[in-house]
Amino acid sequence: MTTTPDPLVVEFHVAAPPAHAFEVWTGRIATWWPPSHTISGAPASITLGPRAGGRIVETAPDGTEHEWGELLVREPPARLRMLWHLFFDRDEATEVDVSFVADDAGTRVRLEQTGWDRLGPAGGPRRERTGAAWASITTHFVAACEAGWSAQA
Repeated sequence: MTTTPDPLVVEFHVAAPPAHAFEVWTGRIATWWPPSHTISGAPASITLGPRAGGRIVETAPDGTEHEWGELLVREPPARLRMLWHLFFDRDEATEVDVSFVADDAGTRVRLEQTGWDRLGPAGGPRRERTGAAWASITTHFVAACEAGWSAQA
């Protein structure tokens, strides 16, 4: 019997307000996204489109573009929802929803990735590998977000 993989949920805290966390995630992604988790290994830039429908694109040093996904929802400073297919074809995309909620000490960030069921038997194993990747990637985000906020304080 095959079971449908549950959504992948990663939650963490940053010591900065939601508007700053949202801006670091969307406007400064190239400063904290690890090169080891990119297609080119040394991107010249990583950009998220400014509104729903915008592309998420890695640009290699030679100018080659690698599309990672598309913004489905962009609600600053509270939420992003993305069609996500980094390292995969678009027809194997999942959806990533990231929320930024104020709390007493800064921002609680919640990332939920869904759509594993569309991948058939590959969904469960891919979900597990992706969970490990997000755990690593989000530590880079926290460090960049908090360092950037400390500089402003």
